[in-house]
Amino acid sequence: MERQEDSLSARPALETEGLRFLHVTVGSLLASYGWYIVFSCILLYVVFQKLSARLRALRQRQLDRAAASVEPDVVVKRQEALAAARLKMQEELNAQVEKHKEKLKQLEEEKRRQKIEMWDSMQEGKSYKGNAKKPQEEDSAGPSTSSVVVKRKSDRKPLRGGGYNPLSGEGGGTCSWRPGRRGPSSGG
Repeated sequence: MERQEDSLSARPALETEGLRFLHVTVGSLLASYGWYIVFSCILLYVVFQKLSARLRALRQRQLDRAAASVEPDVVVKRQEALAAARLKMQEELNAQVEKHKEKLKQLEEEKRRQKIEMWDSMQEGKSYKGNAKKPQEEDSAGPSTSSVVVKRKSDRKPLRGGGYNPLSGEGGGTCSWRPGRRGPSSGG
């Protein structure tokens, strides 16, 4: 029985010695590298949170893609809507093209009519420029009975003389710039 008591008393001494060794080892490790361990744990936690959020988003995208490719009704509806939008845009473009063609046709007809009028006036010996302007003036002056007198360009006073050129440096302005003399300065 004594042996049993000795072995019981010897065990706690071994356990306490192991705990002391563990306490000293872990204590010295934490004393030396404690802050590094704490910051490393915080960094690992933050990185893990970021990666887990990204992985969740990636999984969700993959599930959405799989669901969209599995449902043929959604794909067909999307393609029909896209085709309808394209058709509508094409019809609008065709309408614009028709309007433009009609406008060009009218312009061509107007030019052709003016050329015919010019040719006729040339055959009669009249000036084609003066003749082309006369019908417009007669149309505007004939039906209106207003007393407004239209000033002609010749009645207006010109702003500057006919020979004025702003790049020449002439023109009688008070602001004339002349470059300085060339050569060495005449000092004493």
